[in-house]
Amino acid sequence: MTANNYGFDTLAIHAGQEPDPRTGAVVPPIYQTSTYAQDAVGAPRLGYEYSRSGNPTRDALQECLAAIEGGRRGLAFASGLAAEDTLLRTVCRPGDHVVIPNDAYGGTFRLFSKVAEKWGLDWTAAPLDDIDAVRAAFRPGHTRLIWSETPTNPLLNVNDIAQLAALAHEYDAMLAVDNTFASPYLQQPLTLGADVVIHSTTKYLGGHSDVVGGALVTADAGLGDELAFHQNAMGAVNGPFDAWLTLRGIKTLGVRMDRHCDNAERIVGYLSEHPAVASVLYPGLETHPGHEVAAKQMSRFGGMVSFRAAGGPEQAVAICNRAKLFVLAESLGGVESLIEHPGQMTHLSAAGSALEVPADLVRLSVGIETVDDLLADLEQALGS
Repeated sequence: MTANNYGFDTLAIHAGQEPDPRTGAVVPPIYQTSTYAQDAVGAPRLGYEYSRSGNPTRDALQECLAAIEGGRRGLAFASGLAAEDTLLRTVCRPGDHVVIPNDAYGGTFRLFSKVAEKWGLDWTAAPLDDIDAVRAAFRPGHTRLIWSETPTNPLLNVNDIAQLAALAHEYDAMLAVDNTFASPYLQQPLTLGADVVIHSTTKYLGGHSDVVGGALVTADAGLGDELAFHQNAMGAVNGPFDAWLTLRGIKTLGVRMDRHCDNAERIVGYLSEHPAVASVLYPGLETHPGHEVAAKQMSRFGGMVSFRAAGGPEQAVAICNRAKLFVLAESLGGVESLIEHPGQMTHLSAAGSALEVPADLVRLSVGIETVDDLLADLEQALGS
């Protein structure tokens, strides 16, 4: 099943998920097994021999991921960071160089600065919404990869995917795009020239805050094969029950994202007029510096909203602590609304670096609850 033949929601529900040929079950079974009986020495049945190397439930998820991203190969991992690490060690070698966002997710920054750097991988942080700055950060012959998030976490900056892809390919490098915030429903980087898409499937794809996972989707089958080799060799694979939960979440991704966007737009309108809010960061605002690019490459602007508290860092923390319906928690993309203080929570690993986030920043993951209830909670949390 491909996007050429079917719409997004049809792919999300059916790709890789044909009824079970033996029982007719319309939901793929959970193959909770570590190993498989072989028909003869050197003749594994249907190619399955060991569940690190292959599992039918994970294969169903991987086929679905490729379909909804418009890619050739999808691969599922134990977490988003496991997917990131596998990508880096597949396409890079010690001595290579990567350009990363100067406002990257804290876990990604930690992976580069505390893990990959010790392995010999060099990196430069640059504002990826400034193509001249990205070009200046390039080291021809050494830069192997541009690592993009768009929108970024948590400042919600927007990168021009097509422009970055053209620059990367000009220097025989690749573009990887973390599409977690947008989801494949709102944005498909491979169609814009990206080489690899990254997801924390924990977030919008799973959608119910009950599973951890990651994914890579490639436009090129050969690169997909290389990544699949490393997925097996490194072993950080998605378990069968986790794969099943993620597939369950993907089925409703489209309808959930519509509600996430509806609710976020109402909340952005409210926050933009509130005296306790100094500024709102949301690509859907016409005043957002990346609004035109976002409107070009996204169908809508997502369910993530950040704002800066007019009263400074102490007020930002107080707002987070006073929220009731917005749950004070890390992560994002679930059906329930979350609130957090990035500087002391998800992005603490970037403290003291060039990627440190403002201390007065509050990040919202807007869920699918009744929006009037969410607005009432923000009213009491923001105070007078």
